[in-house]
Amino acid sequence: MRMRKLGSSGLEVSAIGLGCMGMNHHRGPAPDRNEMIALARAAVERGVTFFDTAEVYGPFTNEELVGEALEPFKGQVAVATKFGFNLGGAQGRGLLDSRPERIRMVAEASLKRLRVAAIDLLYQHRVDPDVPIEDVAGAVEDLIAEGKVRHFGLSEAGADTIRRAHAVQPVTAIQSEYSLWWREPEAGVLPACEELGIGFVPYSPLGRGYLTGKIDETTTFGGNDNRSTLPRFTPEALKANRPVVHLLEEIGSRRNATPSQIALAWLLAQKPWIVPIPGTTKLNRLEENLAAAALELTPGDLRHIEDAASKISVQGDRYPRAVEKATAR
Repeated sequence: MRMRKLGSSGLEVSAIGLGCMGMNHHRGPAPDRNEMIALARAAVERGVTFFDTAEVYGPFTNEELVGEALEPFKGQVAVATKFGFNLGGAQGRGLLDSRPERIRMVAEASLKRLRVAAIDLLYQHRVDPDVPIEDVAGAVEDLIAEGKVRHFGLSEAGADTIRRAHAVQPVTAIQSEYSLWWREPEAGVLPACEELGIGFVPYSPLGRGYLTGKIDETTTFGGNDNRSTLPRFTPEALKANRPVVHLLEEIGSRRNATPSQIALAWLLAQKPWIVPIPGTTKLNRLEENLAAAALELTPGDLRHIEDAASKISVQGDRYPRAVEKATAR
């Protein structure tokens, strides 16, 4: 597995990480826990050194799973987790909660669930409009000074917020959705990352599974699979967006690669400090995704993808508008 550095921070991780959310949260019935522990360990054996979880996944149980799975590999892997949601601890607050006292409480609890002495990368999960980002950065700065956190990150933050946070405590990584069917970070966030020496971690790099080519308008999602609530996953949108998959299939047929591998290779080709974190619950999909790290798209491939993608209008919002408005900053 090739390695990459997340910006100028010095944090070096595998070029492709593993998003662990779907191992027991938001992706239908939870798979067998022991099988997911075995899958995470299989990822380490195949060179993955970067794992992503969050307090809210479960809540709490995803961190516990990741902590147990990776305990034998302390010092060999980097684990990222997140704070920022109100899980019932603050009366009168809304969905978000990044008060400094809450950040400290979450970090202390995450350390125990992850079975580590320090959190490698601690993200603010979503920007809290009620807490100045300087206060958030200062709270994480204190945790870093105490040796409880190693690196600070932000998720779904805008360029101005990133710059303000970075001025208080250097930001190591920004995690936001980014793929061939969601390219908004290119407008302001990626240039800010390049300017400041910050790494970028695309979540949902395979479009929540759509870019694999395995989902179409006949696919159904259970009530505990959040894709059932997303406008981009209505049957009409799934059918309308097939040209994106056809493009990946076309390039894949030339390169003897799957649509998933082309989608990931395209992300890796955008910047050397981009590290996608596709999630999966299946060993064969894990191996398929990791093989993308060795796939180098040619300049001709990239030009063709860019030209073709520019002619495709992706249909459907990625989140319900109320959720997007409440959590995107």
